[in-house]
Amino acid sequence: MSILDAIFQAILQGLTEFLPVSSSGHLSLYQHFTGNSGEGALMFSAILHLGTLVAVFIAFRKDIIALIKELGVLIKDIFQGEFSLKNMNPERRMIVMIVISCFCLLPFVFFKDRLESVSEDSSIFAEGLCFLYTAAILYMSDRCKKGNKKAGDITAKDAVTVGLFQGVALLPGVSRSGSTISAGLFTGFSRETAVKYSFIMGIPVILLSCLLEVKDSVGSGMSVGIGNCVVGFVVAAIVGVCAIRLVNWLVKTDKFKIFAYYTLVLGVIVLIISFIEMCMGHPITFAK
Repeated sequence: MSILDAIFQAILQGLTEFLPVSSSGHLSLYQHFTGNSGEGALMFSAILHLGTLVAVFIAFRKDIIALIKELGVLIKDIFQGEFSLKNMNPERRMIVMIVISCFCLLPFVFFKDRLESVSEDSSIFAEGLCFLYTAAILYMSDRCKKGNKKAGDITAKDAVTVGLFQGVALLPGVSRSGSTISAGLFTGFSRETAVKYSFIMGIPVILLSCLLEVKDSVGSGMSVGIGNCVVGFVVAAIVGVCAIRLVNWLVKTDKFKIFAYYTLVLGVIVLIISFIEMCMGHPITFAK
């Protein structure tokens, strides 16, 4: 992998991680058509995800700092036996609900290897189907009645719904941000709350997953250069900050339907290409 390849993938990751179009799906397609697939590609994707997490910390630093402070108070209350689920302030309620949403991912852990293998195989048929799924939920969420739930109004049922949608988003082609934001809108979140909950909820899940992938890849021998990883990390973080600002504008102006059309067209194109590759007996690549 060249530096230019690393930069391009980082830009792609930084944009698509936050736009509701599936970063994993786009990276899977890029790696498929350039021949950059396999364990090294999976490890590099994890590095790029870590870069975009830095962007989340920068964009939502005030909210995250407030949540960290409240988490400290929450832990103190637990040890002192003063913790109660009643009359929680918005920050504490959001922390508890995020924990519930994250626990909903546990059933998907048993299928982790199988889900990851989809992005590493030689076919893009599954990615095409997943793009169509993303298009469907984005379109439906754009048409659903606007809610007004804030952080202090989120219920356990809402948290479970969003958590399950996030679990399905482990598949390449299913947008994590699109899935969780749509789930939030389905349950009555305000647009701003849906975006904030989606991005902040992804921090512990993606961070742990990426660290495990990086650890496994380093232990088995890295196939991607350190320089590429550093460049990719930095570029993904910078582009990610810009993308988050764009998403905030898109949410306020109700533009999700645009991405529903985009992923619909992309899904159809990917399915057509996968059928052509099936007839040819080998994948179409542009690798030198």
